[in-house]
Amino acid sequence: MVVIAVCSLKGGVGKTSVTLGLAASARAAGLRTRVVDLDPQGDTTAGLDTSGEVPTSLATVIDDPRRRHLRACTLRSGWSEGGGAPIDVTVGGPDLAVLDRTDLSSRRLTSLRTVLDKVADEHDLVLIDCPPSLGGLTRVGLSAADRALVVTEPGVFAIAAADRALRAIHDVRTQRRPELQPLGIVINRVRAQVGEHRYRVEELTSLFGPLVLPQQIPERAVLQRAQGAYAPIHAFRDAGGREVAALFDGLLAHILRVTGAGPRRG
Repeated sequence: MVVIAVCSLKGGVGKTSVTLGLAASARAAGLRTRVVDLDPQGDTTAGLDTSGEVPTSLATVIDDPRRRHLRACTLRSGWSEGGGAPIDVTVGGPDLAVLDRTDLSSRRLTSLRTVLDKVADEHDLVLIDCPPSLGGLTRVGLSAADRALVVTEPGVFAIAAADRALRAIHDVRTQRRPELQPLGIVINRVRAQVGEHRYRVEELTSLFGPLVLPQQIPERAVLQRAQGAYAPIHAFRDAGGREVAALFDGLLAHILRVTGAGPRRG
């Protein structure tokens, strides 16, 4: 099991879209995947087409990291129907907001990793969708992860947020999770025909070098269509859908290559 935290310290850059795209690629690749929605808004939970009520909250897991609590706040994604590898969704929601503060104890900060280790044989990949802020919940996500993927967009304020995110990853690695490493920076919502976007992409590459991943996700209407249909991007076979799906497949391939993860055989 490899655990990837998807983070950004600026809202509106499409972090949830990247999480959903990676989940779609993992399903297509046959990876048993868990998505942990640490964002109190719960957009990733909704996008993965979950249905039903959960008897407990992810906040309970952070307070008391038992396997039974994790299972009690986990639903199966509707994407799992009709073939493809299963996706389990550890549900996000407003109950988490009380924990998004800066004074969480070390026990709470490491609790998510504690409970994920208890179910490590059940999944090949865990994706953690962190809130767009450096509060307690993002630190919980980073403290649980093996690698952190920073999502940004080609804008001046998002570039500053990416730098803050990399600093936060360094702080968590230094303080409590020495295994944590930055996976890289993925630039989302790119419009290559816009000069400002081209300039900011060049600036990002100049500032962060090889940390900037080659899979730049373009702004395409098909992404909104997929989210509106609560469906994986791979279900859309027009040119835009194939283009974006291929980019997420490439991003997933990079994750598998650098972590050595993959579907279990036998």
